[in-house]
Amino acid sequence: MQALDYQAPATLDQAVAILSEHGASARILAGGTDLIIQHRERRRQVGVMVDVKAIPELTAMGWTASGGLRLGAAVACIRIYRDPEVGRRYPALIDSASLIGGMQIQSRASIGGNLCNSSPAADSIPTLIALGAVCHIAGPRGQRTIPVEQFCTGPGANVLEADELLVALELPQPAARSGAAFERFIPRNEMDIAVVNAAASVVLSADGGTFEAARVAVGAVAPTPLHVAAADAALAGKPVSAATIAAAADAVRAAARPITDMRGSTAQRRHLAGVLATRVLNTAVERAKGSR
Repeated sequence: MQALDYQAPATLDQAVAILSEHGASARILAGGTDLIIQHRERRRQVGVMVDVKAIPELTAMGWTASGGLRLGAAVACIRIYRDPEVGRRYPALIDSASLIGGMQIQSRASIGGNLCNSSPAADSIPTLIALGAVCHIAGPRGQRTIPVEQFCTGPGANVLEADELLVALELPQPAARSGAAFERFIPRNEMDIAVVNAAASVVLSADGGTFEAARVAVGAVAPTPLHVAAADAALAGKPVSAATIAAAADAVRAAARPITDMRGSTAQRRHLAGVLATRVLNTAVERAKGSR
C-alpha cells in the first residue's frame, strides 16, 4: 500500500470542500470494494481517501414525493435487495444488486460506487438506464442532475469533475402495467464479470397486447453501457409478440460494438446481446402483466 491521508466528512459541504482542496488526488470511499484494490495494486493513485459513509445524503434510501426511489450513492447493495418494498416496485434493481459480488461484497458495495467505477460490464448500469434513473451530482459550483445513460464516457471514465461527487440516484415511480428485468452471461462461476449483460423495462397497454413504451440497455459490448434507443423505437406502439421482440433484439445486436478479450469474442458478444435482450424483454413483459 502507498501512504495516504484519510478524512471522514460529516456533511456534503465538507466533502465538497475536501475535493476542492485536493482535486484529483482525493478519492471517494463508500464501500471501497473497487477503490481499495485499485489503490493496493497501484492502478489508481490516492492522496486522500474521503470516507462518505457518515454523510446522510449519501447513505439514505427512501421514497420521493412523486413516489420514486432515491438511493444515496453509498447505500450498500444488501440494503436494497433486502427491502421488500423496493423488491416489489423495482425487481430489476434486485436482479442487479443481488449479483454484484458475493454477500460479503454486497454488504459494502453500493450501486452508486458501481456506477462511478464506470466499467462497461457493470451490472447495475443497464438496469439504471432501463429504469430511467438520474444522477444527482454535487460540487463547488452547485448541484446538477444528468440521466444515467450520459454518466459514463469510457472504460473507467465518467462526467464527474475532480471536485465533484455522486450524491444519489433517483428512479421514477414505475408506471402502471410496467415491468423490468436484468440478466447477464458470465464465462464461468469463478469469473464474476459479465461477457454481456442487458436490462429492459416495458409499459403495456391496458389489455396487455401492445408496448406503450420501452427502454432497453446493454453492457460489455461497447466502451460504455448503451441505451439502445433503436430497440425502444422497435417496441413502442407495436404488438407484444415474438416478432416485435426479435426486431428489438436485432436493434441491440446492430448497436453493439464489442471487442474480443479473454471473456469472449466479438461474434459471441454480439450474439449474446440479442439473446439477453430477448430474455429480459420476455421477463419484463411477464412482470408487467403480473402487475396489472
